[in-house]
Amino acid sequence: MSFNSMLRQRLFARFGSTHAGPSRWTTPGHQEKPNGYLFNRTPPPPGQSRKWEDWELPCYITSFLTVVILGVGLNAKPDLTIETWAHQKALERLQMEKSESFYTCAVMLVTWEIHSYCLC
Repeated sequence: MSFNSMLRQRLFARFGSTHAGPSRWTTPGHQEKPNGYLFNRTPPPPGQSRKWEDWELPCYITSFLTVVILGVGLNAKPDLTIETWAHQKALERLQMEKSESFYTCAVMLVTWEIHSYCLC
């Protein structure tokens, strides 16, 4: 008993099918051996182009639009990483410290001028 027929019997027994003949899932095929061409398709005669199948144009258009939408969308998304957030917070703290030190220097300068004015 060959492997193909044994597999067919097991599949029929498992799924309860009584049909013992060839089905569309287990047919051996129509061609004896590969002919050396891609997908076993013979090329068209010289001077003629291959006719597109019905599924090809929608598939190509959908694939192209998917790549464009993902490319634009992923490049335009906001940067929400923890590193970017921490960098922005550090810049805010540095700016706040710089303004506080400027304020402290201004207060010290004003108090020095007041003291120097009073001492005269």
